[in-house]
Formats: sequence, C-alpha cells, structure tokens
Amino acid sequence: MNIYQDYIKEIADRKDQGLHPKPIDGAELLSAIIAQIKDIDNPDRDDSVNFFIYNVLPGTTSAAGVKAQFLKEIVLGESIVKEITPAFALEQLSHMKGGPSVKVLLDLALGEDAAIAEEAAKVLKTQVFLYEADTERLENAFKAGNTIAKDIIESYAKAEFFTKLPDVEEEIEVVTYIAGVGDISTDLLSPGADAHSRSDRELHGQCMFEHNKDMQNELLALKEQHPDKRVMLIAEKGTMGVGSSRMSGVNNVALWTGVPFSKYVPFINFAPVIAGTNGIAPIFLTTVSVTGGIGIDLKNWIKQTDAEGNTIVDEDGEPILKQTYAVDTGTVLTINTKTKKLYKDGEELKDISTALTPPKMEFIKAGGSYAVVFGKKLQTLACKILGIDIPQVYATSKEVSIEGQGLTAVEKIFNKNAVGTTPGKTLHAGSNVRVEVNIVGSQDTTGLMTSQELEMMAATVISPIVDGAYQSGCHTASVWDDKSKANIPRLMSFMNDFGLITGRDPKGKYFPMTDVIHKVLNDITVGDWDIIIGGDSHTRMSKGVAFGADSGTVALALATGEATMPIPESVKVTFKGQMKSYMDFRDVVHATQQQMLKQFGGENVFQGRIIEVHIGTLTSDEAFTFTDWTAEMKAKASICISEDDTLIESLEIAKGRIQIMIDKGMDNAKHVLQGLVDKANTRITELKTGIKPALRPDANAKYHAEVIIDLDEISEPMIADPDVNNEDVSKRYTHDNIRPLSYYGGTKKVDLGFVGSCMVHKGDMKILAQMLKNIEAQQGKVEFKAPLVVAPPTYNIVDELKAEGDWEVLVRYSGFEFDDNAPKGEARTGYENMLYLERPGCNLCMGNQEKAEPGDTVMATSTRLFQGRVVKDSGEKKGESLLSSTPVVVLSTILGRTPTLAEYEAAVDGIVLTKFKPSTKQLVR
Repeated sequence: MNIYQDYIKEIADRKDQGLHPKPIDGAELLSAIIAQIKDIDNPDRDDSVNFFIYNVLPGTTSAAGVKAQFLKEIVLGESIVKEITPAFALEQLSHMKGGPSVKVLLDLALGEDAAIAEEAAKVLKTQVFLYEADTERLENAFKAGNTIAKDIIESYAKAEFFTKLPDVEEEIEVVTYIAGVGDISTDLLSPGADAHSRSDRELHGQCMFEHNKDMQNELLALKEQHPDKRVMLIAEKGTMGVGSSRMSGVNNVALWTGVPFSKYVPFINFAPVIAGTNGIAPIFLTTVSVTGGIGIDLKNWIKQTDAEGNTIVDEDGEPILKQTYAVDTGTVLTINTKTKKLYKDGEELKDISTALTPPKMEFIKAGGSYAVVFGKKLQTLACKILGIDIPQVYATSKEVSIEGQGLTAVEKIFNKNAVGTTPGKTLHAGSNVRVEVNIVGSQDTTGLMTSQELEMMAATVISPIVDGAYQSGCHTASVWDDKSKANIPRLMSFMNDFGLITGRDPKGKYFPMTDVIHKVLNDITVGDWDIIIGGDSHTRMSKGVAFGADSGTVALALATGEATMPIPESVKVTFKGQMKSYMDFRDVVHATQQQMLKQFGGENVFQGRIIEVHIGTLTSDEAFTFTDWTAEMKAKASICISEDDTLIESLEIAKGRIQIMIDKGMDNAKHVLQGLVDKANTRITELKTGIKPALRPDANAKYHAEVIIDLDEISEPMIADPDVNNEDVSKRYTHDNIRPLSYYGGTKKVDLGFVGSCMVHKGDMKILAQMLKNIEAQQGKVEFKAPLVVAPPTYNIVDELKAEGDWEVLVRYSGFEFDDNAPKGEARTGYENMLYLERPGCNLCMGNQEKAEPGDTVMATSTRLFQGRVVKDSGEKKGESLLSSTPVVVLSTILGRTPTLAEYEAAVDGIVLTKFKPSTKQLVR
C-alpha cells in the first residue's frame, strides 16, 4: 500500500467518526498527489486535484513547499493543469501566508517575464509574512534598479496590504448562547483530556462543551435559525475563559461560530464573538484578539447598593445581583463598531468601546493580530529602505504619561523593554506598548499548535532578541501512551530545530526531562527586569514579569522576539504581623485572596491587573507559590519585589540548576544556557556592588488599590473550596471561596490526596518526608486511609532530595516509585490507599492523563478546582477538588478525612514550614 492509499484509508476511518479528510502537511503525500494530477488517466486524479486545492496546510509545512513549487510550474507554463490556470495558481499562492509561497512569488516577480512579474507583484503586495531573507532579496533588487521591486516596496511603505482590506462591518448582528452560568473554564471549550487532538482542529472541535452533544446541537440549531448572524457565547453571571489562555478553546469557538479564514484552508476559522457578565479572563481575552475576535464585558448583572452606596449582601455575605438587561439564549443583539455600543431592537444596552479599541479594530480588519504585527514591521523596513518617514496608517499607540507621577514595577519593566515609543517619554499604565521579550516557554499540549502557528507565519528560526526559550514535556509526563509517543517526539524535533532548549532531545543524547515548565522558566529567568511569555496561564515568574499566553502569541514571541500589550494597572500587596509557626506559606497565599475580597466588599481588585507583591525575604522557589496562584486570583500577572540579598540567593539557585541542564547536555549550538548563566553572574555583580539594585517601584507610584495582608489574622490552614453544592450555580467552582480548616470540623471524608503541580517546590517534598517521620514516631507506623499521589515538579528537585536523604524517606513509605526506564503506558483507573511517587510533571493537576475516580473528594496542592478537571462527577456524587497546603493534604490522606486543628499542629510539630516574614526594609525607590 502506497502513501496515497494510506491517506485514503485514513479518510475512511475519519468518515466513520464524522470527520472530513485531515489537512495535508507532509511533502511525501502531496508529491504523490501531484504525480497523480499530472497523470491524466489516473483514476484518482479528480480527488487529487481537490486535495491539492482545498486540503493543504499553508506556511512552512513541507507540503506547502511542494505545493508552492508546483504552482510556480503552472504559472510559468511548465506544467499544465486544466483545473488550475496560471491566474488561479497565483490566487492559491496568495492564500499560503508566506515561507515557500513568498519565495516563489519573489522568483516570479523578480523574473524575466514582465507580464508574470506584474501579476506576481500584485499578489506580493497583499502579503505580510516576509522575513529577512525575503526583504533582503527585494532590497537588493531595488538597489539594482528593478522597477517591480521598487513598486512592491513602495506599496509596503504605504501598508497597502492593510489599507486595501475591506473595512470592518459597521453593524454585526449576533444571537446569544448561554454556555454556562458562573465562571466558564476554558476546559469547557477545550477539555484537558483532549489535549492530544488540539493540532487536528476538526477532531478537537468534537470536544466542544466537554463533548456535550445536546449543547452542540443547540448551537447548530441556533445557527440554522439565524444564518445571517454570528453566535455569541456567553458566561452568564460569571467570567468567560478562566483558567488558561487555551488557544484551542478559541479555535473551537471559532470553528463552531466564526468565519472561515480561507476557502482553500480547511478548519481554520477566526473572528469569534464571546462575552461574560463579568467580562473575559485577561489571558483568554488576549487569545480572542489574536484571532480577530470580539470579547465583551456585558455587566448585565450588577451589585445592588443601599442609600449610602454600600453593597447589599445576602445571609451568606454574598453581594445580591440585579439584572439590568437579559441575554438569554436566542436573544438577537447588534454590535455597532462605529458607535461602539451594544444594541437590542435599536435600544442601547451598553458601551463596549473597550472591546473595540483602535488596535482591536485593526486586528478585526486584518483577520488577527499577527497580520498587524508583521505588517507594522514590514512597513517600517520598507520605509527604511526608501529612506522616508513612516506614513501614519495604523492607529497610534496610546501613550499615557503623567508628569510628576512615579512608576510601579511593571511600568518600569515596560519602559525598559519598550520598542518604537516616543523617545524620552515615560509611560504609565494604560499605554499600549510593543516590548522585547527575554524568555519564552512552550508546553507540550499546546506546543503542537505553536509549531503550526510558526509554520503558518512562515517562521523557521527563533528571534535573536530572545535570551532563552524552553519546550517542556510536563503536561504529558505521567502517561507515555501511544498519543504521546506520536506527538511529543515530533514536537521536540521541530522546537529543537527552531532553536529552543527542549525537555527531550530528538537525538537521544540526554535523558528525557518532564519538568514542569513553570519551574524551568522560573529557573532560567535570571533578570528581575525581564519580560516572559509562556504558553500556559501559570507563566508567572518570581523574577521579572511573566504573562501566560495562547499558543499563537507564544509563536509570535518566538518568531519576532516581541509582544504588544497595554501596560496594566497594578495593585500593591504588602504584609504586616507575624506568621504562626504552624502555618504554611500556601495559607498566606489563600489568605491574601480572602482578605482582599473582604477589604473591597467582594470586588476582586486583582482581576485583569498586575499584583505587585512586596515579598521581600522569600527566594524564588517559595515566592513562586504566590505568583503562581495569581492566575486563580484572575490577575493579569504578578511581580515580586525582593531584597537585594534574597534576589542574589535566588539567582545563585537558578545558576546551579541551569548548570545541571548544561551538564546533562541540554545546551544548544548557540550556547543559550551558558548565556543565561553569564547573564545571572552579571546581575549578581550589579547587585553586590550596588551598581543596579533589585527592581523597586517608585515611592510616588500610583496604584489602582493597595492591599495589606495581616498575618496575625491567619490562625489556621486555609482551603480553597469549589462549593459544588451551592444553590447558586454561579458561585460554584470559583477560587474565591476560601475557608478555614475548622469549617470542616475534622469530619469531611477525603478520598484522594495530591501533592504536586507547579504550586509546590523542594521545601514541600522535605515537609512531606518530615511529616511521615513525625507520624511514625507518634503512632508507631504510617498507614494511609486514602491514596496520596506525589509528583515532584522537577528532576533537579528529585536529585537534590536524593543527595540530602529525603527521597529515601519517601521511598520507604511509598507503594509505587516511578521508573523512567518503564514509564506508564496507561492512566490509572483506580488508586490503593498508599503513597505513589510519580514521575516529575503535572500529573493530576492537568486532568488530561491521570484523574481521580469519579465522585471523589480530592485534597490537593494544585491550582485547579474546576468541574471535571482533576475529578469528574459520578452518578451519585459530585467530584470536588479542595486546594490546600502540603501538610493538610498529607494529613488528610493519613486520616482519610480533614484533620482538626489540634491534629494538624501535632503533625507539623518541629517542622519549619516557611521562613516568611514581612521585610523590614524599604522596598521602594
């Protein structure tokens, strides 16, 4: 059987699943198809022509290279295909987005046939994905007097690839669909358990609404009833897209409700319209903008206030909401892009100008942010070649500068890394800024989409601006199944070739590393003034400022070394009082959220803003526990303000861990890792000599709000509870419900414990070892009444624990220890009452491989408590994931229930859980 017949068999198999043929990305298959097109008598010729025209992925896929070359032959008359005229071949090239198609168009435009050159130039003027090699060819031809090259460059200087696009419709009619009540996690739109299929967009589309066919059919019926309108997905009484950036979630929404990108490129849609009563989660909103979509903050439910302006609350202390207008499923609304208002039957409902800012309108017009970013770069370069000023085509970037006002930490970082701003101008929050990116992270369940995005924007090598980039294997670490074996090596090979440091070596020179990506990024970030972009919502480092992003924004950062975003407002968090000896730093993290909500009457002042936490005395490992949780606080990002000595200690730790990566053979030909060690050494010297102290905000900086956390108020462990049985469904599965341990009275049954995820560090593993020794000393033995799953975040931590004797302790009490020489090929379906020492990685926190048994009550150190993430519901009981500190999790599995405060204190007696105390130094300039 040849490769074409294999493809036909795959098509038949997909048809049984209700799927169309998979888009072609391989050169070998497309070459076979082209051979059949050239064979006039071939029985498969007609199908082959259709596959060639309508089913080949664009960009830099190997198939795109073969397609572009064959189209060139057709344009030049070297091959004759009756169904594809030379004009149609040029049209096909115009839809291929760059890479080999641009090379072919340049060959034709700069060739000897004047008529062909003129037609090819018309197509080239519409393209924006040009790289250095492409623009260098144009520049050289221009300097040699080529009039076609001059014409193209002049067109680029005017940005005609943008100005000649159709204007955005003045009125966009939408019909509403309530996707859920309360916060909607991106898991609803793209479940973690279906991560393996994300790069196969049509297949992945079947998991929309967590495979709920009734909801899918309702959506289809709504589209059929309103064929001239777009469906707007809504989170009623909640925030849309909490949890992660999840480009695959936006892809699914676009696939079901959006606009096709090209009739020649299957299953790639753009321009989704989504909304939420409480807006869109910040990183998810960024993802929507990437695709030229619209995200609306409806505010159709508002808090009621009394005559004095105080929020009216119910008996549980929760604000009482009042509906200002209805958006029930099937409601027809009109988005007016000129007035920037939302209407129903001609009546204004809400100002939505924040959803339709000038930059966002440009994204909508261009079909996404990539085209705008590349367009601006291309226009700038063309003007430089011509020696002219840049014509004002795009909306000017908003620059907010307030005389006499100091800078917050994030404002300082953005000013340092800004590109293309007014010289000498100091920018404050609200400014829209293009910035250089220092560190980029790609994780494995979104990495295949990132590689596809890189191929589609015709990128072949990492930007030299980027200090370092890492591709992880952590989200697929726990189960090395057939899906992982098929996807991950291919991903690692692509990213390694592109210039990233990869967790797995495609050549097998070093042992596969499944370290949690956030922990690796936290170590390789060696600059407190750095900007980090990562393909996961928990890209929140304790050095620099880090932003979780969709796979496309990650691709853009890798390809260009840049990102564009507004400078967010900041909320300042400081501490007072003293921690009790038996409290864990995780309790401080939860108490921060609880006390903030209390101080501001239930309003989450963190949402969409930077949390500037004056952590002072904690090194990066433990400080990361705070910054990591800020994703659950719905913050845009966070920044740790540290003392100089603390930052030096953190950098020394980072240097040691990077050196281990180097010693394992993970550095590449450009010595990226060694460069990071050198950068860390330089920064340490600056700190020690006082040349450049640690990052500090100015004393006269302006904040949206200031929160002071009273450590004296934290008298017992704090637990984030999903409150799965709350009568108000909008209040279930939020991270805002923080309860003290005593709430459970020592009686709540716990079915499974999990110590792992990016929220834990080496200290947590040492606490676990010491607790087990304590319990054995107190009770004579350690007996688990519920399973305890332990997944250290990195191999470095395992190695350090082995060197210090703690790993031996954990092994002694365990019933299972991971074996990298024989990794699990199947996910567990059940757990025994024992300790499982699992492979480093995300494990249960992801929910894409391992899960608790349906209906379990899980006590975990992880970050996610959304419905179905860690544990699904059973027919008899809702699954629930309670989030707490390592000591609480461990003791809950020993007891099979939540402990009392007395039991907890006895179990942690003599263990130093944290050394955190508020800094006594001035952490401002």
